[in-house]
Amino acid sequence: MRLSSFRLLTLVVTAALFAACNKEKPTTAIITIQDESGAPIPEAYVKLYANPTLPEGDRLTQEKMTDAAGQASFDYTDFYKQGQAGFAVMDIVSFKDTMVGQGIIKILEEETNNETVTLVPVTP
Repeated sequence: MRLSSFRLLTLVVTAALFAACNKEKPTTAIITIQDESGAPIPEAYVKLYANPTLPEGDRLTQEKMTDAAGQASFDYTDFYKQGQAGFAVMDIVSFKDTMVGQGIIKILEEETNNETVTLVPVTP
């Protein structure tokens, strides 16, 4: 009886250790907004969105304003499930005053993904 209890305890501890080793890492996207000269643009609107024809398209949409460094950080950790093959390719749209910019970003699971978008003046 004592030996079987020890084996059961060993099995439980081993399983807990393996589960702890496979922790999910953050899945984030950092978008940097700059002007044509490469200077960061603070307080620019940034929107990430997926193709709306995909079932999960709307739920992945996020919007933020850039910080003083011209960056907006988006966290998709809660949307990614371990074992999932790939995550998402997102469209980016950004604007401030009379400048606009667009881009795309491939968000890889459990990584910090970076993309830079350059805003250009809109010509009438």
